[in-house]
Amino acid sequence: MRKSLVSAIALALAVSAGATLAMPAQHAAAAVSQTPTQLPRNVRPTHYAVAIVPHADRLNFDGKVTVDVQVLKPTASITLNALGMKFSSVTLAPATGKGVALVAKVAVDEKKQTATFSFVKPIAPGHYRLAMDYVGTIGTQANGLFAIDYPTESGQKRALYTQFENSDARRFIPSWDEPNYKATFDLAVTVPTGEMAVSNMPVASRTDLGHGLAKVTFRTTPKMSTYLLFFGLGDFDRATTTSDGTEIGVVMQKGKGSQAAFALESAKAVLHDYNDYFGIRYPLPKLDNIAAPGSSQFFSAMENWGAIFTFEYAMLLDPSISTQGDKMAVFNVEAHEMAHQWFGDLVTMNWWDNLWLNEGFASWMAERETEKRHPEWNTVLDTVGVREGAMSRDAVATTHPIVQKIDTVEQASQAFDVITYSKGEAVIRMLEAYVGPEAWRQGVHNYLKAHAYGNTVSDDLWHAMDGVAGGKPITQVAHDFTLQPGVPLIKVDSAMCSNGQTTLKLSQGEFTKDRPNKQPLRWHVPVIAETLGGQPANALVDGQATMKLQGCGPVLVNAGQTGYYRTLYAPAQLATLKQDFGKLAPIDQLGLMSDSWAEGMAGLQPVSDFLDMAKATPANAAPEIWAEVAGSLVGLDEYYRGDDARQQRFRAYATAQLKPVFARVGWDAKPGESTSTTLLRTQLIGALADLGDQDMLKEVRRRYDAQATDPKAVPAALRKTILAIVARHADAATWDKLHAQARAEKSPMIKDRLYGMLAFAEDKALAQRALDLALTDEPGATNSAGMIREVSWRHPEMAYDFAMAHRAQVDKLVDTTSSSRYYPSLGGSSFDPAMIAKIKAYEATIAPGARRPADTVIANIEYRMMVRRDRLPAVDAWLAKNGG
Repeated sequence: MRKSLVSAIALALAVSAGATLAMPAQHAAAAVSQTPTQLPRNVRPTHYAVAIVPHADRLNFDGKVTVDVQVLKPTASITLNALGMKFSSVTLAPATGKGVALVAKVAVDEKKQTATFSFVKPIAPGHYRLAMDYVGTIGTQANGLFAIDYPTESGQKRALYTQFENSDARRFIPSWDEPNYKATFDLAVTVPTGEMAVSNMPVASRTDLGHGLAKVTFRTTPKMSTYLLFFGLGDFDRATTTSDGTEIGVVMQKGKGSQAAFALESAKAVLHDYNDYFGIRYPLPKLDNIAAPGSSQFFSAMENWGAIFTFEYAMLLDPSISTQGDKMAVFNVEAHEMAHQWFGDLVTMNWWDNLWLNEGFASWMAERETEKRHPEWNTVLDTVGVREGAMSRDAVATTHPIVQKIDTVEQASQAFDVITYSKGEAVIRMLEAYVGPEAWRQGVHNYLKAHAYGNTVSDDLWHAMDGVAGGKPITQVAHDFTLQPGVPLIKVDSAMCSNGQTTLKLSQGEFTKDRPNKQPLRWHVPVIAETLGGQPANALVDGQATMKLQGCGPVLVNAGQTGYYRTLYAPAQLATLKQDFGKLAPIDQLGLMSDSWAEGMAGLQPVSDFLDMAKATPANAAPEIWAEVAGSLVGLDEYYRGDDARQQRFRAYATAQLKPVFARVGWDAKPGESTSTTLLRTQLIGALADLGDQDMLKEVRRRYDAQATDPKAVPAALRKTILAIVARHADAATWDKLHAQARAEKSPMIKDRLYGMLAFAEDKALAQRALDLALTDEPGATNSAGMIREVSWRHPEMAYDFAMAHRAQVDKLVDTTSSSRYYPSLGGSSFDPAMIAKIKAYEATIAPGARRPADTVIANIEYRMMVRRDRLPAVDAWLAKNGG
């Protein structure tokens, strides 16, 4: 939300027959015994037959499910997961149909999210059918079966969808709701005749029941985990195409088919490429992408097998407001979720501690596919930003390993973070470069084939890689980067040239933002280095290493930026790289700037190194380099918040740096301009507005005011950018105008964004109005928590205090397993030590095992306070010397 050879035909036959490709019995038993569980291991499900009658008008549903189970040990009770359900009947009968059905006594534990069915006598090992009748709840947040209300030209509509990851299938079906308990599913639903029902598999039959109702039965799913089941119902259209014999669909609200065209054609290309890369054809008969109105604070899409769920803003393209960036995001999200059809769905992690096997791989595969299908987007440069996001989180004391210990449902929810996704992606990219792309691909292929329809741990992947790595210690390297936290630091101790060859001496430490005296961990680090313009050389650095490079001149470590580590150069070495900065490849320019920024902020080198580099950026540098400069200058500006005199001096310098760049890019797109330039335009408009440039703010306002009479004043490509800036700098009249526009808007995707923009206001009184509005029904149940969070970026104390003062109301806007992330995040942009005390007070009210997100927010507030105190004086001094 991000496999001996078996032919694709055999795999398809295995699915259709309900068969599995099992791992060896000893391996399977060992894997299960080491897998955490919150359920007894004495019963396993093999098949669910589910019948649901949703009552959308009253937000509940009737459910019947018969589960084929295998009792492994004698037991007088069966415990499974259930949440928010009331049972009317539970019976257990022999699978043969012979014998008396036992009636169960039901005990529900809402806190443990379980139901226990007790019987008058012990049940002997064997095969049984557990039949349950129950009533469940339809929610308004994306947990379990939930409803989304949205406007249309003909009036308000309501659609139903499911979201089960990580542990919410138990809200829909009483089930063994853990990834290791895979089973097949039959789903039948009773629905209004005029509405479309969608699930993982195609419709097997549709029967008219009269009275405006129909029964829709879907084909049996392959063996899969509960969290991958999907059901959707609404007034939908479905557009289709085919790829390699598989029907691909996009399901969306009626009338939006044209907005789905790009997603549909992209899915066709991606599926073909993935069939080829993985060497295993997609095994289901169809693959739908379901686009839903609304939003969530915690995810944009979910990889349900054969029925990917995505919020509209991440799937559809509205020509009146969607940008090039939106188009790129749609492709990336789709490629990510489709990669999950293999990594996560076909092969699933045993338990949530190995979630990265899903998400890290899907993120890496999506980036690879985007580079392949759209080289003109130059997204390979984005990999540096992905790595930087991970390193920023990984360099504080509250980080965690990629493979982490997960004990509770709430901890599993917290695992969906930048370490799992972005560090996972970055480490895979490094390991692929270390092993070699073709060997890596073969290892992935072998892993998927060996474990299809089963569950794995990370070592299953490393064992597959060991077989193709040509003797390289892949497991050792992988363990170092996945089983321990932190960021390696490669120090360039010396670079001596003699007889046309450079001898490079490296040593290893650890990069940390908040523990300067920390005893460093140790990694086996794959390092690629070169002299500028020379051939790259490789080494595995374990403590210390010596490398021989061909040629003399400036030395570049982490050439190509595939490594997950920071490089610290001696001052003389960095000086030569800065002097020849324009000769570096753009990706290495980004890497060098990112290291200089992070190391300067951490005190490992002067802050001036980055500032010198930014100042010396040539006018013709790649747009991505200028985007990096702009983003970093805006980031520095944020540290000056509340200190007007110093901030104004910095802003004068920063805007002087960026305005000439924007003058070259201009407001209007030029024929044949690169995608990177198109993106830079909006980035610079936003940056200059953030820096308070009056010329930019006046022009933005002029265009906003002129749009009623001049259709070119606010082109679609800039509409969101202009509206966001206007909203941020709004006065009361403008805020009211935007509010009226949001109320009147009939497109859910645009309406949701307009409500979000109302929370951008810098004016405290308007920010308070946005907070008050968020507690009403008006913005939509899935948007309100996001509005409070938007206010928190500029007004953290106000937003945090508001949420705490209205805790009972806000709790209803946030899913229960995510509240321990949500509330502390509201204080994340604060510089006030009092915020730390407030978050610690909140921590005292939650379970100790749920406190890591709060501790991380505190650590980052302390880091930001340190930067403000210890680093900004150096920035001031540099500005004084450089005309600032």
